[in-house]
Amino acid sequence: MKRLEQRVAVVTGAGSGIGRATSLLLAQKGCQLAIADVNEEGLQETERLLREAGTKVSTHTVDVSNRERMQRFAAEVVEAHGGVNILVNNAGVSVNSKFVDHSLEDFEWLMGINFWGVVYGCKFFLPHLLQAEEGHIVNISSVFGLVGVPQQTSYCSSKFAVRGFTESLRAELKDTRVGITSVHPGGIATNIAASSRVSGDDKLRAGHERAVKMFRKMMAPERAAEQIVRGITASRQRVLITRETHFLDLAKRVAPTASNALIDWGFKRMT
Repeated sequence: MKRLEQRVAVVTGAGSGIGRATSLLLAQKGCQLAIADVNEEGLQETERLLREAGTKVSTHTVDVSNRERMQRFAAEVVEAHGGVNILVNNAGVSVNSKFVDHSLEDFEWLMGINFWGVVYGCKFFLPHLLQAEEGHIVNISSVFGLVGVPQQTSYCSSKFAVRGFTESLRAELKDTRVGITSVHPGGIATNIAASSRVSGDDKLRAGHERAVKMFRKMMAPERAAEQIVRGITASRQRVLITRETHFLDLAKRVAPTASNALIDWGFKRMT
């Protein structure tokens, strides 16, 4: 995108973490914000921070896995702001479980948010983005959308799906004024690990608790937001965030077998 001033940006999962940090940075760059989350308390805190900064903002309590609610959400944003220029499909959840112990209900719940939430966001906002002077979509995938790891079958499935969906949609949008970026963060200090659903034996649960503590020491969401916003303004196709993401992306392409062994070794050390 050539400019951000006076553009209308929609951010899902804006109640905390990367979603909140990206909302605040887009506001600093001059955007109006339409923020959404299922966590009303977190959403209200993000709204307060945006209003203190003088930003025009509308708030929307939204379950992104609900198709009808997402369709109404798009209509609400256009009514409140007159149009849409930027869509950040950020809302996401995780489940920590070996597949043999992973309930299908949890698998469906995660896919509803992580994948279908992205599809619904693109489906219902894209007509408005195509009508804008210029537009951009950001779909948050993950480093686990580049490599498969143990105990994350549902999460990896969703993030690989987001990556493939984004690449395909990019090809369809190449002759339009709408750009699209797939974002692949590594470890970011958000609540996603702490709020993860967990199923399995005591060893897996103990490993999860160690992972939660590790996440608290990882890259700040604000730094991730900086790279996301740069990706929007530069119309980048992919944004890889954190050193481990760059390393694993390269290793997976250059030496896939060795990279798989390295991932297995790393997870055994963690668990």
